[in-house]
Amino acid sequence: MTSSGWTHMTDAARASKTPITIAKVGIIGAGQMGSGIAHVCALAGFDVVIFDINEDQLKKSVSNIDKNIARQVNKGFVCDTDKQAAMTRIKTGSSMTILGDRDMVVEAATENEEVKKKIFKELCPHLKADALLCSNTSSISITRLAAVTDRPERFMGLHFMNPVPVMKLVELIRGIATEEATFSSVRTFAEKLGKNTVSSEDFPAFIVNRILIPMVNEAIYTLYEGVGNVRAIDVAMKLGANHPMGPLELADFIGLDTCLAIMTTLHDGLADTKYRPCPLLAKYVEAGWLGRKTGKGFYDYSGAEPVPTR
Repeated sequence: MTSSGWTHMTDAARASKTPITIAKVGIIGAGQMGSGIAHVCALAGFDVVIFDINEDQLKKSVSNIDKNIARQVNKGFVCDTDKQAAMTRIKTGSSMTILGDRDMVVEAATENEEVKKKIFKELCPHLKADALLCSNTSSISITRLAAVTDRPERFMGLHFMNPVPVMKLVELIRGIATEEATFSSVRTFAEKLGKNTVSSEDFPAFIVNRILIPMVNEAIYTLYEGVGNVRAIDVAMKLGANHPMGPLELADFIGLDTCLAIMTTLHDGLADTKYRPCPLLAKYVEAGWLGRKTGKGFYDYSGAEPVPTR
């Protein structure tokens, strides 16, 4: 092979060797997680663009961010001047062209591997050569997601906890191709958001959900088998294990569809029967009882106080 053959590389590959300074952030998905990520990015001084195909969802996202920062102002955590500045840093759009000048794009779409892969395939042609790509997936292989992009070396997992403005932890997950410069840049970015970081290997559900969601699934089995009712299980874990929220209440907060998706990923990826999703969890998802976001899950949220559904 000629020397030119050895040295030839694309602009993206050449750029990937050098850490980049992240100033402009793009977020894909205007749901709860995407809105939360936009919230903390804007408050930390980053220029933020939120992309979603649903214009109404984008308007709802900006409104929710404004309300949530206002709540922080009322509690004395943020001053009003910082709130106003943060809101001016947020823009929205329903065309991926709006992400073309971003230094980093964080995907926060639904926890579905095929949906995420489709998004990344459509997104890559719009990005500049040195842009970083991250997924906020809570369970899916970073290596597999990166493989459908044109920049696996500049791709990694950046898993925020919910609710993003409150929770201090971010999981950092390298794919097999992720370069050290990418990891370093993204870790620095997370730290600028005021987050603590932990590094996880690219195994199904990473660290937090590898431990947390099977516990939730076991609580659902405890309900399914009639060991205790909803109220008894949640009170037992809050008072007996000093958990701030009972596991069934937590499942409703996370979203039962997300819990099921993570358990399915664990079961498929690790081939261990201890990760088998509880049939009752699957039944609730089939019914559309997904928790707080639909108004009903293990609790009914239609009244002044949540009421157990079993």
